[in-house]
Amino acid sequence: MAKLSDVAKKAGVSVTTVSRVINNYGSLSEKTKNAVFTAMHELNYQPNSLARSLQGKQTKLVGVIFPSITNPFYAELIADIEDKLFKNGYKVILCNANENAEKELSYLRMLTANQVDGIIVGTHSNEIKEYQTMDLPVVSFDRTLGTKIPTISSDNFQGAQLATQELVDSGANNIYFIGKTHLGSAKNPTDLREKGFAKTLEQNSLKPHYLDLDNDLSNNIKKMKIRDFLTNTPTVDGIFTSDDFTALLVMEVAQSLKIDVPKNLKVIGFDGTQLIQSFHPELSTIAQPIQDIAELLIGTLDERINQHKEFENAKLVLPNRLIKSNSTQK
Repeated sequence: MAKLSDVAKKAGVSVTTVSRVINNYGSLSEKTKNAVFTAMHELNYQPNSLARSLQGKQTKLVGVIFPSITNPFYAELIADIEDKLFKNGYKVILCNANENAEKELSYLRMLTANQVDGIIVGTHSNEIKEYQTMDLPVVSFDRTLGTKIPTISSDNFQGAQLATQELVDSGANNIYFIGKTHLGSAKNPTDLREKGFAKTLEQNSLKPHYLDLDNDLSNNIKKMKIRDFLTNTPTVDGIFTSDDFTALLVMEVAQSLKIDVPKNLKVIGFDGTQLIQSFHPELSTIAQPIQDIAELLIGTLDERINQHKEFENAKLVLPNRLIKSNSTQK
């Protein structure tokens, strides 16, 4: 069986450095981390500090990887996941990938090295192929990572239909979708929001319009692009955004341009967190069932960990609900 010193020798680093990489301690270059993780993989090295896992015992640790911990939707979902896992006897190792595939891969390798019992993933990257070859139980939220990894999501298509129909029913007929657009491809469940949007407008004999707005942009740049759009598109009278914060930015910019919401412009968002409902009750939105999502993520992961249940192309979908408010008032 390979030892720590074998990994250090193969990676060309010190034993101390290997230990720091395994425990994610201190500042180390990605080159060093990758060298250590590659050596561990090639030598099939398992950290001795968690040797109990080799004896068939669980570590009672679950890795949770998300693209942001400041986004209100993710923050609320993560808090619910952590609370439910704790009640089930698990501790959480929380990894903030920050929309960075390289950072996500580094976290994934760290979690693997530390022998967590399973991983819940909610990141946006489709670039990481390691998910498909891992021995660990993995469950995904809103992302298709592989045929053997179950995906849990809310019904993005149905939610988009509810949002778009609400705009139509409120009198809008020149309606735009604002968010990261994929126009035709649907690699992930969230991409279905565009399809639900387009389908509903087609059913109402209306033409869909789009403003591509990348999620990675800063709020100031988003506001600049929204301002340019509203200034140069005076005929727009309905907007469905991919998330609530973008909807709030639209309403803020519209107010600064003296565009009356909802008299001249109807706006609806997506997510419906408690934060939004409490502090911005004027926004119409599509509320995702956050507690049910957390419950299903944990229940599915538990089936993989404790019952060794296999999943093949499993997509578990929960319904959304419409919250009507002032921003889409007739």
